[in-house]
Amino acid sequence: MLRELNIGNLKWIDAVDLNKDEIVKILESYDVHELDIEASLEGNQKARIDTYENYSFLVFHFPKYNTIRKIYELNEYNIFLGKDFLITFRDFHGNKIDKIFDYYKNQQNLEELREDDDEIKITTGYILYEIIQYMLEKMFRVTRLNTKDMRILEQKVFESDDYGLVREIMMKKRNIILIKNMFKPQVMMFKQLEYVINKMYEGEMEVYFEDLEDKLDQILTEINILQEYIDSIEDTFKTMLDIKTNSIIKFLTLFSAFMLPLTLITSFYGMNVDNLPFVHDKIAVYWILIISIVFMVVGYIYLKKKGRF
Repeated sequence: MLRELNIGNLKWIDAVDLNKDEIVKILESYDVHELDIEASLEGNQKARIDTYENYSFLVFHFPKYNTIRKIYELNEYNIFLGKDFLITFRDFHGNKIDKIFDYYKNQQNLEELREDDDEIKITTGYILYEIIQYMLEKMFRVTRLNTKDMRILEQKVFESDDYGLVREIMMKKRNIILIKNMFKPQVMMFKQLEYVINKMYEGEMEVYFEDLEDKLDQILTEINILQEYIDSIEDTFKTMLDIKTNSIIKFLTLFSAFMLPLTLITSFYGMNVDNLPFVHDKIAVYWILIISIVFMVVGYIYLKKKGRF
């Protein structure tokens, strides 16, 4: 998908999942450096910001939830920011960016942005701020939903010993680690971006991008709390499984101990030796059973007194 929007003297090009030829054509028309073009084509870049005379190249990462696989995937944003143009390439559609685009597409909204001198009081930097701000606000909802899921998962752990919970815990842990690794490298990048924006717009946008830094710090704090939460749930689940496993082993061990006298006695009479005591006695088998039961009862009483039961 490719769409363009003119806002006064500004131009915004927004594209989703374009082929390589289209990307090259757009970027070459704005005299973008060949290394940045190559980076846009390759994808899976680290979060970064490269500044040139007439534009800055930014790579952002935000999570996209795969409802089928129930995992978060990397949604990479390649952004080219100039004083009079903004180019946004991304891998997936996003409702938030669509809302921003549709807002500026509406002529009535643009009229409200006009100043007394009939110029539209908007900059590419402010549009970029809105895009990032929307995505960060979305992350607050993601962390809240994950916190809610954690509480439900924690309740399941205490109410059930289903081994299927292992997979659910691992999926949650994987998602949290992915999000953390996605946002942590962007902390320094946001500081660099604030410097670039202040230089480009002479400090007019400083307060906006400081707000973005604060939001990113809050998100990382919440992600760290979520990681500690899922680690705690995982440890609890492992402990409960260990307790259950130990109980089973304890039962089997005690059962073997109770059966040991019977096994010992019957092993002698299973050797087919004619001169064993009571071998031809018809009621000897009952005596053997009685003796074995007595041994088992004595063993049970002994273990009970020792607190093994």
